[in-house]
Amino acid sequence: MSDSRSQVQTELLLARIAEALERLAPQSAAAPDFAAADAYVWSGASVALTPVARVNRIEMTLLKGIDRARDQLYDNTLCFARGFSANNALLWGARGMGKSSLVKACHAAINAEADTHGFAAGALKLIEIHREDIDTLPVLLSLLRAQEYRFLIFCDDLSFDGDDTSYKSLKAALEGGLEGRPANVLFYATSNRRHLLPRDMMENERSTAINPHEAVEEKVSLSDRFGLWLGFHKCSQDEYLAMIDGYAAHFGLKVDAETLHRDALEWSTTRGTRSGRVAWQFIQDVAGRLEVRLRD
Repeated sequence: MSDSRSQVQTELLLARIAEALERLAPQSAAAPDFAAADAYVWSGASVALTPVARVNRIEMTLLKGIDRARDQLYDNTLCFARGFSANNALLWGARGMGKSSLVKACHAAINAEADTHGFAAGALKLIEIHREDIDTLPVLLSLLRAQEYRFLIFCDDLSFDGDDTSYKSLKAALEGGLEGRPANVLFYATSNRRHLLPRDMMENERSTAINPHEAVEEKVSLSDRFGLWLGFHKCSQDEYLAMIDGYAAHFGLKVDAETLHRDALEWSTTRGTRSGRVAWQFIQDVAGRLEVRLRD
């Protein structure tokens, strides 16, 4: 009788342990209905993709002063959407110059021209992954690998600091590992840093390592995983005013050019910089004062 009771207690204990392990085990990712939307946000915590019904973006024609970067990223994305080889892209440089806007605009423009280029409308999907979810990128890749669609995985403002080692997961996911990056996935990232790591962090590695050159190479090799580097630099006054004129014409703001330019330059002076973001903020101010609703 004692042995029977002991066996029952053991079985109950094992069942409780099994339930606890199941709760601790990583959740398996479930593929959403990719026909439902053209854009999604990846959540590493819930291991799920959430569709985005309305993407916050502007038209390609409104992006001024970045013509070379625009053309290169568009061509790279188009090659990928058509099923040909393309490179992961790192858009780096001055803040507010349209890095993330360009990624979203390229995605929209190419999907809109799908029939012209011989692939199905909506075949190119945009997935945003947040910096803190980079560790779960391999899980996302495994979910996308078997899908018929092509995916741009986009990480805005990607950078690494201090003792953060998650950049190693990104390196392996982009070009490492036995399976490698899925053929239907491309990775686009924006950053203010060309090598995604702060200079003082790299210099500290150089000063404390037994072999300084190897220590720095380990850090810099992350950016080498991006075959396409697109630099964004501060705009000139003429480029800034061209942005202002483009927005004003697009949204039908009735302000004479001289007044518009004078106020725009004053606005940029108070901000201490000229950029696409500053131009857009000025246009929002003008539209509000004119009681004009900015259409999509």
